[in-house]
Amino acid sequence: MNDYAQLLPIARAAMSTAREIVRSRGSFSVAAKGDRDMVTDVDLAVEDAVRDLLGRETPEIPVVGEERGGRAAGGLWWTLDPVDGTANFARGIPLCAVSLALVDGSRSVVATISAPFLGVEYSAVDGHGAWAGEQRLRCSEVTDIADAVISLGDFALEAHESDRNRVRLGLLRDLGARAQRIRMIGTSAIDLAWVAHGKLDGTINLSNHPWDTMAGVLLVREAGGVVLDEDGTEHSADSTATIALSPGVRAEIMATLSRNS
Repeated sequence: MNDYAQLLPIARAAMSTAREIVRSRGSFSVAAKGDRDMVTDVDLAVEDAVRDLLGRETPEIPVVGEERGGRAAGGLWWTLDPVDGTANFARGIPLCAVSLALVDGSRSVVATISAPFLGVEYSAVDGHGAWAGEQRLRCSEVTDIADAVISLGDFALEAHESDRNRVRLGLLRDLGARAQRIRMIGTSAIDLAWVAHGKLDGTINLSNHPWDTMAGVLLVREAGGVVLDEDGTEHSADSTATIALSPGVRAEIMATLSRNS
């Protein structure tokens, strides 16, 4: 199957279902799933509902989700983060999103991201551009790092990630001294969507969980941006990091990352 556009309405229907669940829950429970990591019953309800819908509409395509797992065996697969930015959501911070991508092998080909409390839904199909509703998206044209707004992914929580957190601290010092602003938003899906939307000039996430990143990666590429692994190679589902940039700051940001790695 290579007519990916025919699957976008299914992804949008899944987003509609997910958005309604997130917005309608006046109360919810929070449970720990690791050190300083959490899950809410909304995460689980969204993932279960989206899995049910995708299972009916595309039973031949497996689903890999953050909460219920799953495994891709090559070919097409869906990947879902039911609430990206759960820590924000649990505190009533409206920066959270539902992220759903269709991946062909290791490259995303259909993407939808819904930010339920911001009133915006992003979508993309490989070769057909990136959109916020009916608005075609383009990455920013910033070329001077002094004009750039860059977001960084959250610090890692695991004890064995101390070296990666050292890199994050180095990036904060280095970019903080030269960029217009540094932001830590707390959701990879919105980070990436906002690079595609031109609200951010780049985002540096030193991890790559496909449910977090694959939808936003396609948005950025379809909006004219670049998405790389930390070694400068093209990003894929198998990458170790997710660095999404407007073309004008690519060289400067990658050089900064290299200095601090």
